[in-house]
Amino acid sequence: MTSATSRYTRIEVPEERPEERVEDFREVLHAYSKEEAVLEAQRCLQCDLPFCVEACPITQDCRGYIGLIADGQFDAAAHLTLVANPLSTTLCKVCYHYCEDACVMKGRGTPIAIRHLKRAALDFGNSHRMYVPSAPKHQRVAVVGAGPAGLMAAWELGLRGYGVTVIEKQPAVGGQAGAIPRYRMPHHELLVDLQRFRNLDVTFVEGKTAGVDFTPESLLKEGYRAVFLAIGASRANTPGVPGESLPGVIFALDFLYDVNQNRPVQLGEKIVVVGGGDVAVDAVRSSLRLSPGAHVTMAYRRTRAESPAGEEEIRETEPEGIEFRWLVSPQRILGGSRVEGIVFDKMELAPPDASGRRAIRPVPGVSETIECDTVILAVGEKADLTGFPAELKLAIGTKGWPEGSRADTMTAVDGIFAAGGRSVVHAMAAGTRAADGIDAYLAKLDGRTPTPRPDPFGDGTAPPWIPKGYSGPVWRP
Repeated sequence: MTSATSRYTRIEVPEERPEERVEDFREVLHAYSKEEAVLEAQRCLQCDLPFCVEACPITQDCRGYIGLIADGQFDAAAHLTLVANPLSTTLCKVCYHYCEDACVMKGRGTPIAIRHLKRAALDFGNSHRMYVPSAPKHQRVAVVGAGPAGLMAAWELGLRGYGVTVIEKQPAVGGQAGAIPRYRMPHHELLVDLQRFRNLDVTFVEGKTAGVDFTPESLLKEGYRAVFLAIGASRANTPGVPGESLPGVIFALDFLYDVNQNRPVQLGEKIVVVGGGDVAVDAVRSSLRLSPGAHVTMAYRRTRAESPAGEEEIRETEPEGIEFRWLVSPQRILGGSRVEGIVFDKMELAPPDASGRRAIRPVPGVSETIECDTVILAVGEKADLTGFPAELKLAIGTKGWPEGSRADTMTAVDGIFAAGGRSVVHAMAAGTRAADGIDAYLAKLDGRTPTPRPDPFGDGTAPPWIPKGYSGPVWRP
């Protein structure tokens, strides 16, 4: 540190200029240099109580790898990152960095750039090691869904010596990670992560749909000892307003998948995205890049402070030329042969309830019409339960994903498990819980003890899974 104040100021993350980056899908945030990474890591206080680790759903020892980077030990930092996080390359681009929200430096200045330091560990350290399985158990488990939850479960079970078949209805693995725009993640990251799986007995089967090509029960009958449903929430919600089926109304998640698969997308010149989450933000930023010169508006029924989108996402979007309209809720979509506009009710915040949360309510008699030729709906998703029988008695998570009703994530049918999460890293944590539940279930059937997660690299270099000083998680599923 060159001064007392520099400890409280983050080393600036290199970033593309707004007026240039909107021309295409080039990556917006760039990597630290090795020297910048060391300086940023040296800001870390190395707290005895690792608040950052406790905020991480997968208990990533970020305090540990930051300390190693501060000492210039990039190989060791990369090892510590990969040993507990098989999707590290992906997460260093897209994680919501709950760890940074918990960093004590946030209260004094700016939090440590933990996610960007993970990227530095992989960029400058040896990140090409392969995972090694334990002795084979000669038992196979089926994982339905190749998103973060399914991939994490496959990794956990593959390390333990199980054979795993991951079944995905899309033509490529990744789940909703496959809808993340290239300006955030250029899309080679997941392939880099999956290369480290190649020595594990994990097989991917793509283009197979539940209820058409298989059912969970048919997988058990085929000989799979257990089935994990990691299907997430991939079916779009609708606001339930007149006109939502008009030509020119599209669903955000479908739109983002189409963009990433280079499928043709028809957009107009006046685009309104309805919603306030990360999918909505990705939709407005992608629309701006695909339709140069278009006027793009994001309309959300609450305020900016209550938007579920990440603060970083909103901050990056503001200088790109997007118009934000807060406290407006769609009433109806106008048009004949195509969308012509959308009528919004003006909303206001009601007084706080007993929990402190403020509801929203319409301002009586106040509405406004926004002229547009394209409406993109980003009002949340729910699970597509087609092909999944009611006998499973699936519970529905807070953001629409299905999960088992038992503590170990098992459903009402023995041997079938289900779980998910509200972000990539939360979904990964759900995959670990399901894998632990599956292993315990099969161990009980076989009269053996459950298998703890083994050393992923098989050389005895794995550190304790719980870092020193860790007192427990401070996050919720």
